[in-house]
Amino acid sequence: MSYEMLSEEMATDERTLAESVAAKIRELVISGEFEPGQKLSEHQMAAHFDISRNTLREVYRLLTSQRLLTYTPNRGVFVVAPDEIAVLDIYRVRAVIQTGAVRAATKSHPALVRMRLLSAQGRRASLKGDWKQVGTTNMEFHRAMVELCDSPRLNSVFDLLLAELRLVFAQLEDGAHLHEPYVELNEALVHSLEDGDVERAVSELEAYLLKSERAVLAAIQRRRG
Repeated sequence: MSYEMLSEEMATDERTLAESVAAKIRELVISGEFEPGQKLSEHQMAAHFDISRNTLREVYRLLTSQRLLTYTPNRGVFVVAPDEIAVLDIYRVRAVIQTGAVRAATKSHPALVRMRLLSAQGRRASLKGDWKQVGTTNMEFHRAMVELCDSPRLNSVFDLLLAELRLVFAQLEDGAHLHEPYVELNEALVHSLEDGDVERAVSELEAYLLKSERAVLAAIQRRRG
């Protein structure tokens, strides 16, 4: 193997590793393991994921391009804290993707079964008062909804939205007022899809997203006020 081919293979392996670590960090963001505005230590992150500093910098570059991290010169790399403008755009994209997913739903789709299970998990977590878990389960519920489209590309796009959305919620008090209304709404949406009433499900989803968007924006404004 020539030096050029070996160098290209090594570069490809490093990119693949960076993409894999970036995906792991996105999952940690979605599960609420990172705080908005949190500074990320290069030394600690490289040690945690057992990667080189160069690979970590590529991970940071990827996540910065995906609007999950931001770099401040002379200060370092930080987790993003999405603002009201970002919230508006996130919900705009959610409406397009998730409405399409609901319209594509079939009663026999495995993702609908997963939505039912996640809906029940959310209910159990709410009865225990574990609102952080309710939030995480709700993220997985909406991820399953998009899987109704059978599109890996849409799944990837939506994963980025979920990570941003979790960083929005993380700026707010993670309590009943933020999550409790949607436990019942998730159950109602699943019922409509299981009944095959797509139009009712679309109507419920549109009202759901509008309610959520307004609640999040109001909570951000109260926090900053």
